[in-house]
Amino acid sequence: MTEQELEKLVQDKLNEAYKANEHPHKFFITANGRGVTDGGDLYNAVLQDVMRVMQQAMTDILKEVVKK
Repeated sequence: MTEQELEKLVQDKLNEAYKANEHPHKFFITANGRGVTDGGDLYNAVLQDVMRVMQQAMTDILKEVVKK
């Protein structure tokens, strides 16, 4: 498998994985009673979404590479 074929495979699988997952439409930033804003929930939601897409894409990529 050439470098260009591998690059195309990775891009295609990332696009497929992104489209196959339901992504959150809203991310919340919370503020406590003292006026402190916490972005931890936002960060965790975004990280979880990205990791789910990457896991699915990497699994599909490895399946394709092992076949060849």
